[in-house]
Amino acid sequence: MTAELVRGQNHTLPQTRLEIRVSAGSPVVAGATLGDERGTVHGAEWIVHPGSPQLPGLEVSRQAAADHRLAVDLDALPDAVHRVTVLLALPLGTGRPVTFGSVAAPFVAVTGLDGTEIATFTLTGLEAESAVTALELYRRQGAWKVRAVGQGYAAGLAEMLADQGVARAAELAASIQEAVASGIARSVTPPPPRTPDGERVRHPSRPAPAAGGGQPPVPPATGDRYPAPGSDPLGEPSPAPAADPTPGGPINYAHPRRQTSAPPPPPPSAPPAAPGQPAQPVAGDATGWSMDERLYNQIWGMFEDLARAVAAYRSAVDFAESRMDQELDRTLSDPRSRIGGAGDRAREAARAKRDELTTRAREALDRDLAQLAAESAVVEPALPAAYAGWDNPVWHGYRVPMEIPMALRIGDLHLPERADLRIPLLVRLPLERGIWIDSGRTASEASAPTDGDQLRRLGMETAVALAARLLAVYPADEFSVHVIDPAGSAAAALAPLTGSGVLAGPPAAGAGGVASVLAHLTRRVDLVQMAIRAGAADSLPPDLDTGEQLLIVNDFPHGFDDRAVTQLRYLADEGPAVGVHLLMVADREDARAYGPVLDPLWRSLLRITPVADDHLADPWVGHAWTYEPLRAPQGSRVVEQVLALVAAARGAGYR
Repeated sequence: MTAELVRGQNHTLPQTRLEIRVSAGSPVVAGATLGDERGTVHGAEWIVHPGSPQLPGLEVSRQAAADHRLAVDLDALPDAVHRVTVLLALPLGTGRPVTFGSVAAPFVAVTGLDGTEIATFTLTGLEAESAVTALELYRRQGAWKVRAVGQGYAAGLAEMLADQGVARAAELAASIQEAVASGIARSVTPPPPRTPDGERVRHPSRPAPAAGGGQPPVPPATGDRYPAPGSDPLGEPSPAPAADPTPGGPINYAHPRRQTSAPPPPPPSAPPAAPGQPAQPVAGDATGWSMDERLYNQIWGMFEDLARAVAAYRSAVDFAESRMDQELDRTLSDPRSRIGGAGDRAREAARAKRDELTTRAREALDRDLAQLAAESAVVEPALPAAYAGWDNPVWHGYRVPMEIPMALRIGDLHLPERADLRIPLLVRLPLERGIWIDSGRTASEASAPTDGDQLRRLGMETAVALAARLLAVYPADEFSVHVIDPAGSAAAALAPLTGSGVLAGPPAAGAGGVASVLAHLTRRVDLVQMAIRAGAADSLPPDLDTGEQLLIVNDFPHGFDDRAVTQLRYLADEGPAVGVHLLMVADREDARAYGPVLDPLWRSLLRITPVADDHLADPWVGHAWTYEPLRAPQGSRVVEQVLALVAAARGAGYR
């Protein structure tokens, strides 16, 4: 049974090999200090952080992220270590939150290697603090225990390290923040296994990002960074530098999945590849029982390839910069270099070497990007409606399906190295978690010129487009949409749904309408849960709609009293397992008065945005991916036409 700790409470750990999982509403830096019997930290070598992520028995994340997994082996710690203190801090940077009071309360869980939670702790009550001591693992009479701490520091990481007796704490804190900001700690995972003929291996069982999220795409998105298609996109890979850090050693810029093996044999439909050139891309170049499954796995392979290619490039550039700095330091430390022009020549040589290494890394990246762009150009036209954007011609031949697809496209992802190379963000169906469209202002460039009213309007338009896609990919009468619009402010955005007649009922307005819809869906969840537990599915009331249900909530928390908020949280937690899904359009600042009460709600939802924003992270190396919602082409009525076909099929009793 999981122990839910409060500040100062402790709990005995039943095992010594653990994971510490951190979930926050915004990217945070995670680290840990090792202390002796008195809790004293004997220098920087007793601290793990993104710039120095490993010590015997302990490994932390190599970057700031909204979710972390810290690996702990208490038996492998040095005998002198009696305390492990887990630290969290907000990264510095323009547009980032500066206090924990402005983000969701961090949630920390101590788990076994199988993911079973041993103890959890939600760090509530933080306001002006920018760094916090979250947990302590300590040894007492030969047994290890965990204690919830939650001690915050308004002066940040430097004050927190100084409080633990670390010498030159300010300097160390600055180096940690620099490592996070510059990406020095980024690394890639080892290359995946290969088939005997060198063909790129696909992973049909790889987790789909949920953005958030995070489960990502993303988007875990995402959740927040979040996690980025289909499940939580956050994970901490094992380090595997893209460049040999030994000065003077060989540097291999080849992407582990594309440049080091012979090209796969082309399928019969593909033209033969020229000697020494990669095979021509083919849609469906992945494993799977159906074309849809092969395309799904191919998209995930492209997503992973792009993440690793960019990780290799960034790591190589970081190495080139680090090598130049080391060579300059050695030159300047030699008094002889200060005489004549030797120092200037050494500087020029170091910079020239840096430029050469960076250029080679960029050339390798450009080759990978060109190959991925060619693959994307072949895959996009072959996508089924569920995976396709609104501008894809497949929608002009749309027919109501007989069964649900594997996944649904809810947006696109891209990285700054090539913004025109878009990866579809796919989430698995049925939805495993709700979706939160954040209508609040973010730090993105797209959000800056947009006022609050525009963001709310765009948020609701994004929700309507997502609801239309869900209605389009489900068989007739197997998916229903309910709407809560307390003030009636979304009438214009809801016109495609209300005008086509595909809603289960008119949008609910006012406190009475909110209460009625929530009571109806809560009753459905309760009845289905009881029937499942009793093994009596046939005993459900005849008037109960057993199809999937989607609840669109606009402008939360306006129109919600405490009871309605509790019911909404219940639907978010329990609904997906029995076919009730939540699609919220909300600005978190509007719900600030509820404090940490709503933190579990925000964490349970995949966060996306109505404008481009880089809040999602992939599950392999944790890049910050820019998410863009799907929109119909300007002047197109494709959404209305699809909804009209859905409404006609329902009216005809089509199944």
